[in-house]
Amino acid sequence: MWDDVPELSDSDDEQWQSMEEGSEHITVPCLLCDRTLTSVSETVQHCKADHGVDIPDLVQKHRLDDYGYIKMINYIRTTKVSAESLLLTSNGPLPWDSDEYMKPALPDDPLLQIDVEELSEATAVTLSPAAGDQVSLLLQRARQAEDRAQRAEEALARAMDDLHKLKLLAQGLVLNADTSRGPSRSGAIAELREDEDEAYFSSYGHYSIHEEMLKDKVRTESYRDFMYRNMEVFKGKVVLDVGCGTGILSMFAAKAGARKVIAVDQSEIIYQAMDIVRSNKLEDTITLIKGRIEEIDLPVEKVDIIISEWMGYFLLFESMLDSVLYARDWYLAEDGLVYPDRCNISLAAVGDTQKHSDRIAFWDDVYGFKMRCMKKAVIPEAAVEMLKPETVISKPAVVKTIDCGSVTVSELEFTVDFSLKITASTFCTAIVGYFDIFFDKSCGNKVMFSTAPDCTKTHWKQVVFLLESPIPVKTGEELPGQITVHKNRKDPRALLITLDIAGRKQTYSLQ
Repeated sequence: MWDDVPELSDSDDEQWQSMEEGSEHITVPCLLCDRTLTSVSETVQHCKADHGVDIPDLVQKHRLDDYGYIKMINYIRTTKVSAESLLLTSNGPLPWDSDEYMKPALPDDPLLQIDVEELSEATAVTLSPAAGDQVSLLLQRARQAEDRAQRAEEALARAMDDLHKLKLLAQGLVLNADTSRGPSRSGAIAELREDEDEAYFSSYGHYSIHEEMLKDKVRTESYRDFMYRNMEVFKGKVVLDVGCGTGILSMFAAKAGARKVIAVDQSEIIYQAMDIVRSNKLEDTITLIKGRIEEIDLPVEKVDIIISEWMGYFLLFESMLDSVLYARDWYLAEDGLVYPDRCNISLAAVGDTQKHSDRIAFWDDVYGFKMRCMKKAVIPEAAVEMLKPETVISKPAVVKTIDCGSVTVSELEFTVDFSLKITASTFCTAIVGYFDIFFDKSCGNKVMFSTAPDCTKTHWKQVVFLLESPIPVKTGEELPGQITVHKNRKDPRALLITLDIAGRKQTYSLQ
């Protein structure tokens, strides 16, 4: 690995000479406005006097090292953050923690050419454009960085480790190397650009969605009970929470004994999660990272456990499981665990002639006008709703079982034959789909929950596929069918579901 690193010059004399020769013509754009200053010192003093932002004070407040200082400067220049927001930044996970801010936002930025430990001392002196002697003094002080060689060597070792990771990634991309991380990269979700997925993640920036999920006691308490009742699974482990939202699962994991929890989310809710984690004094255990799991680098090579609440309507809507599988293939240790570890998708027959009439026959006469053409548009739209349990007229049939520890992305698109045993002589007017979730593997106290119509309501409800024409059925007979589930190619987070019931075929969209 070290053979690929460019050799470093034994002497920096030429660089110092070049810097000294050009120092008289230095220009420094302000961090917070359009003004251009003539020195680092003048820029720092301008930021303090005109914007109320004391750069050395921020460095001291957040205990920034050289890398932290560089990231902060690049973050400010890149995001155009306001002075007010900068001053309100609290301790703990910082908005500029991502390594993306190691890339200079401004070529040859003079603010990045001064050592952090010398910042306060250097900027305490007011420098004029012609203050060559003082600039030379600063350069001499910068040379004293050699005395901090041990700290620099440690930073270099970290950088070389990152370089090694990038080389492995390049091998996988360019040479199609056969690594454990390969399978998930071919998924449609992993290939989405950030701008293409912006609407999806933006939707999770709305607080009402998280409120609804947190208030779903079936969902939230099942995760809590699974972790609190199986603390031996989490004790001393490194846990990855994919799509952490408000961080509730991460905090459950921390309380269950996890040594370290890494929480990842691309939506803006991550900033609220940071405050929540700090408010509960869990910042030493939980590290929060903003970004898509497919695009970021974790601060660890491997994790012991992956937890995620990835389920969508009909289980697979939103395709977030793809991201969990990517994380599994990329980061999970060989003997690691994914939770939930097992899921089922089930179908059942529905007999509700009144609802069918309300939804379909309604279009025959709408305020005296014929709108029968609307039937063809209404039927293909799968409905997400709470079904009355008494309208279910068959025993359920499991059409898909997913083992989250081994399933591949390609297996999430499938075609399956099924048969529904009818329990009432009536008309089948629709098919209902729902899912069950299991926390089983390595758990002494197993936990599960269901979104079936006869179970406690969840925010997922059920998905109802309305038939164009009711099918007469009798108690005890088998109603044959086939289901095909695949992603919508135009929108990989949406689903297209084709049902063939007793020879009647219809494709439904869930989007």
